[in-house]
Amino acid sequence: MTSPVRIGAVSYLNARPLVYGLDRPAASPGSQAERLTVRFDLPSACATLLAEGAIDLGLIPTIAYLDRPGDRVVPGVAIVSDGPVASVAIFTRRPIRDVRSLALDTSSRTSVALTRILCARVLGATPAFVPHPPKLDSMLAACDAALLIGDPALFADYRALGTEKIDLGEIWTRWTGRPFVWAFWAGPPDAVDGSTVQRLQQARDAGVAASDAIANAYCADDPPCQAIARRYLREHVQYGLSDHALEGVRAFYHEAAALGLVDRTGPIEFFDSTPPKAM
Repeated sequence: MTSPVRIGAVSYLNARPLVYGLDRPAASPGSQAERLTVRFDLPSACATLLAEGAIDLGLIPTIAYLDRPGDRVVPGVAIVSDGPVASVAIFTRRPIRDVRSLALDTSSRTSVALTRILCARVLGATPAFVPHPPKLDSMLAACDAALLIGDPALFADYRALGTEKIDLGEIWTRWTGRPFVWAFWAGPPDAVDGSTVQRLQQARDAGVAASDAIANAYCADDPPCQAIARRYLREHVQYGLSDHALEGVRAFYHEAAALGLVDRTGPIEFFDSTPPKAM
């Protein structure tokens, strides 16, 4: 019996449709896809666990892929926005051009890199960047503005703090005309076979179809948050890695390299989605 494929997923709401049903047995007994284990961590932790060999496949921030030349990406599956994303934003009490210090959520390098790019290329801001744990009130106590990602950004009662919310997905797409890809499944070339790739694609399809149920279960103890979560999964997040979305990835890598935020760019290589032949 083969060892289970160890999968590291992001702990935020936006990843739940991608792992929908993976806790149930696969439809093809005996295949690699039959045995999967899933753990949930912050995006940055998923990349670290993959680098340490603690997981076989990780839902990693797109910028982390450049750290691991030779890795492969699961085709057709990602966390994507094409316009406002709602869960990655700068919160500020000042006009963005007047911001002199910006606290950076340490949970994801991709969002940090995007913040630096948009400040330099679009927003006209030149703040000092200060890494900070994702607590909005303490971030704003320490700095003029704060980058926050994931559930904390999505559910933040930012108006009560007297702040403006600048949606980075919206700014990126307005500037480039392209979607932004926040994360995708990646791992070493031998991490998964075609049967597992197909199972991950099927989980995405099933999760998208069940997005309202996923949102309601995720926020079961907070009905007002359920409405936010349902709208978020329906309107703000997409899960297909299309050619147009890949153009967005390449544009992001180009801009990150131009600012010296990455040492290299390169092509995106994909896993084969053809299931292995039965012996």
